Amino acid sequence: MAHIKKKLEAEISAAFIKFQRDLVGRGPQEAKTYIINDMIITRFKGVLTVEEKHLIKNEDGKKIVKQMRQILREMYSEEHESIVQNLTGCKVLSSHSDISTKTGERIEIFIIEKDLEKCMDNNS
Repeated sequence: MAHIKKKLEAEISAAFIKFQRDLVGRGPQEAKTYIINDMIITRFKGVLTVEEKHLIKNEDGKKIVKQMRQILREMYSEEHESIVQNLTGCKVLSSHSDISTKTGERIEIFIIEKDLEKCMDNNS
């Protein structure tokens, strides 16, 4: 089970990195996905562009970066959810995202229709 879970987590991370690179020309420096019960959580490190790193040096800039990233995420939420659905075979019920201008990390959380971790346990 652990092998199957780790493989799926790695596939999800790789798919998100590819999507981000295709979308904006660069992806995060690192991505790690965790399957926990009925949640898929992906943590991205090193997501800020050079321009965003300059902007976050003041409060207005931080707000602009967070707002821009939120708008982009909303524009492409269906694509994000499709990545999870296609790789897991589970319907996404909701998804959530946030970026930290302090650490340069972004987190994506997907709530899926079933406890995928338990299903993987049962199939092993």
